[in-house]
Amino acid sequence: MAGELNCMVVDDDPIFRQYISKQIKETSGLKLVVEADSAPKAIDLLEEHEVDIIFLDVQMPEMSGIELVARLNNGYEVILVTANDSYAVDAFDQKVTDYLIKPFEYDRFSQAINKARINIEAFRKKKNLIEHIFIKSDGKIIHLRLTDILFVEALADYVVINTEAKKYIVHHTMKGVEKKLPDHRFVRVHRSFIVNLEKIDFIEDLSVHIKVKSIPIGASYKDVLYKTMNFL
Repeated sequence: MAGELNCMVVDDDPIFRQYISKQIKETSGLKLVVEADSAPKAIDLLEEHEVDIIFLDVQMPEMSGIELVARLNNGYEVILVTANDSYAVDAFDQKVTDYLIKPFEYDRFSQAINKARINIEAFRKKKNLIEHIFIKSDGKIIHLRLTDILFVEALADYVVINTEAKKYIVHHTMKGVEKKLPDHRFVRVHRSFIVNLEKIDFIEDLSVHIKVKSIPIGASYKDVLYKTMNFL
C-alpha cells in the first residue's frame, strides 16, 4: 500500500496514550497525527485531521469508545483498546477492526495493524470504482451520479451537494463526504469545499472556477490539488 497511514490515539490515560503512540512511531508505514483525551475532543479533531486508523479506549468519561464508534461515519479503521474484555461483543457489533486488551504486546498490535491495512486497501479500491452515491435529503433517499456533482460545500453541521440541476442539503461532515468520494476525481481545496476535478473551468488567483462559482483554494490544500490535476 502506497503512503503512510495516519493514526489517532483516543484515551483519557496519558500513560497509555504514550504507550500506543510509541508503538505507532516504531511501525513502518504508520504516522501519528493527533491524540485526544476524550471522545468529544476526538470528534472535533477528526474534522481537522486526515485519519485512517483510530486507536480508541472504551472506558472514558463523557462518552465511551463504543458510543463514539456508533457516531462515526464509515471510512475509519477503529481498533478498540481496553482493560476489560466484557465489551468485546458490543465492539464487534459496531464492526470495529480489532479489539486489544491492555496491556498488549507488539505482536498483537501488529496483527491489528495488518487487518486495518487490508481493509483500507479494499476500501480504496472499491471507492475509486464507484460511479454513484445515495444521499438522504428532504426525507428521501436520492440517487446521484458522480458526474452530476459540481462541488460540495460545508454548512454548519450539514453539507450542500451542488449538482447541475439543484442543491441537496445533507446532514454529514466534510470529512465523511471526502472519504466517500473517489480521490482521483474529487479534491478538497478548502476547509469548506470539495470540488469535482472534471467540472473545473479554470483556476485563477488561488480560486477554482466552476460555472459561475468562485471557490477559494486554502493554503494547506493547494499542493494536493496541483498534484491531483493532470497537467500537460
